[in-house]
Amino acid sequence: MTSISRRQFQSCIATLGVAWQSLASADSPFPTKPLKIVCPFAPGGGSDFIARVAANVLSERLGQPAYVENRPGAGGTLGTEYALRSPADGYTLLLIAGSYTVNPALYKLRFDPVADMTPVIQLSKGAYVVCVNPKLPVKSLQELFSYARQQPGRLTFASAGNGSHLHIATEYMLGMARVKATHVPYKGTGPAITDLLAGNVDMFVAGTEGLMPHVNSGKLRALAVTTAQRLAAYPDIPSVAESGLPDYDVVAWHGLIASKNLPASVLSTLNKALDSGLQSKELIAQLEPTGVSPAGGSPQQFGQLIKTEIPRYSKVVQDNAISGQ
Repeated sequence: MTSISRRQFQSCIATLGVAWQSLASADSPFPTKPLKIVCPFAPGGGSDFIARVAANVLSERLGQPAYVENRPGAGGTLGTEYALRSPADGYTLLLIAGSYTVNPALYKLRFDPVADMTPVIQLSKGAYVVCVNPKLPVKSLQELFSYARQQPGRLTFASAGNGSHLHIATEYMLGMARVKATHVPYKGTGPAITDLLAGNVDMFVAGTEGLMPHVNSGKLRALAVTTAQRLAAYPDIPSVAESGLPDYDVVAWHGLIASKNLPASVLSTLNKALDSGLQSKELIAQLEPTGVSPAGGSPQQFGQLIKTEIPRYSKVVQDNAISGQ
């Protein structure tokens, strides 16, 4: 037998130790290290809030820390591209909102929004609310449409930016009603709400969490919610559908996706953890007073929602010659 030195022996043991740890890690159930949720929007907004809710659920259910990394820019496409190019191992997830299904019609994307991702789960569902400044002489959505028809070009509406989901949702509604209004884009919902309160713009369609406190104080008037049904949190506000546009239904949603080719076992672990966590009574009680509800469901259901909304909003963009600039 060939003899070896003590140093060679120790080196062999160390090598075997590393190999054993690698094999043990490979055989260990997912996850074995912290998870990251990329939020392609700035901190402090609704998307950032939902991302942190999801991170908390994952931390509690999977026993590993989960944290949020904000990568805003270019309508969310910068953070999206970064996340979808990450390894398909489940440790990097992407928070998406309705803008994900609008961006393909606005930007030359360097990824396929359907083929280059794996849907994980829809996290939330809610509605936008159609609000006007009380100085505007209308008290219903039908009166708003009549006002716009009688005074073409006078009605103004705010958005969180050209090509934002709020912009598209508003143009979609106005197009179905066959009325025209002047678009006034802002850099985010905050400045838009400020100008709506001041009467510098007539109308804004945005999330309930930002607008309803001002409605409740009497500073704004709510005319309708964008979902097909009324919200349980605000049962006195009719839907756009029951206000004369029966085919209109726009859901404000958030969800998680991952890189394409995510292993089925990893996808199942993530989906089950989130789906069960989203149904907790504490989380439901926390979200529903704001008009937002936990969603949940299968990856297939979420994937179908994305596939359905992309062509719908593409038509709105084309019909109204909307630009993302």
